[in-house]
Amino acid sequence: MSFSIFNNEDQRYSFRKVFWVVLAVYIFFFIMGILVSMTFPMEGYTWHDFFTWKNLLKYILCVSLTTLYFTITLNAFHRYFNRKKSFLAFLPPLLISILSIFIYHMVMDRIFPPRKPTNEVLTTGMMLFSYAVSAVFMTAVALFLAYVNTLRDERKQRKVLEEQKMQLEVEKSQANLNFLKAQINPHFLHNTLNFLYAKSLPYSPELSEGILTLSDIMRYALSDANLKDGKALLKDEIAHVRNVIKINQLRYSNSLTVSFDVNGVVNGSTIIPFVLITLVENAFKHGDLKSVEQPIEIHLTVTGKRLQFYCRNKKKNGPKELSTGIGLSNIRNRLDLAYGSRYMLQVKDSADIYTTELIITEL
Repeated sequence: MSFSIFNNEDQRYSFRKVFWVVLAVYIFFFIMGILVSMTFPMEGYTWHDFFTWKNLLKYILCVSLTTLYFTITLNAFHRYFNRKKSFLAFLPPLLISILSIFIYHMVMDRIFPPRKPTNEVLTTGMMLFSYAVSAVFMTAVALFLAYVNTLRDERKQRKVLEEQKMQLEVEKSQANLNFLKAQINPHFLHNTLNFLYAKSLPYSPELSEGILTLSDIMRYALSDANLKDGKALLKDEIAHVRNVIKINQLRYSNSLTVSFDVNGVVNGSTIIPFVLITLVENAFKHGDLKSVEQPIEIHLTVTGKRLQFYCRNKKKNGPKELSTGIGLSNIRNRLDLAYGSRYMLQVKDSADIYTTELIITEL
């Protein structure tokens, strides 16, 4: 059974649900009335009178009409609250609600006149006053219930919207990370390196070793198996850095002066991939790679969840390689997405020395 007064968007309270609540309230007061009449019997009125056909018919009619009243008023008030109506807009439905309950009591007392002892007969004025009080009370109940449930609906809707917004932000962040990662990791290069390794193996072991190392670097860059929530194991990232150092040493016949040390427990820690490697690549690209007095210094220290990465190199003399700044910009974007305010990246560019320091306070 269903009862529709308004269209679907206005129908917040169904007739069926309201009916069961009203029925439960009437049954409660029906039982209370029986208990009171048994405990404090009135002259000419016993608990047996509650079970007369006339009295039961009255209760059935009261439950039906009260259910209809609350279904209409609750949905009407909900519609007004939901559409942010002004106080003046509430006056017509409030007056109609009060008037309808007033008429309801008058008609019901005419059809089912109450049985009262002769010394308790109410005057007309007192009866009208009781009708008015009942009408105001029932209207206030309907208004209060509609207001409270509207607030609860809005709170639920806000929560759903916030969850959807958070999900969209996560998806956006992941898409940005994938896009930035794709700029650094072209698939075709990995496939080409495998081909070159196979072709160069019979001719030059050193060249083959370099190609194999570079292939390992690209394999790491393209692999998603080692990622968890967009992050890689720190120990794999360190191995990636060592491979980059190795391939640069092969380029210069192992004549580079590079110092790379790792302190602390790195097992179990994770980091977004290719951040450390970009900082190291900048040092190799712009640094004086053969300065014995001022080698490229790379230090990584892990203390609990805190990571400190330090890279320092002497600038090389002569023409400078062109730099677009995309690498460092990508790093900042990815760190912002992954760590928010939980990191600090400092770049010091003096006349002779270039230093980068990355601190992640919570890996």
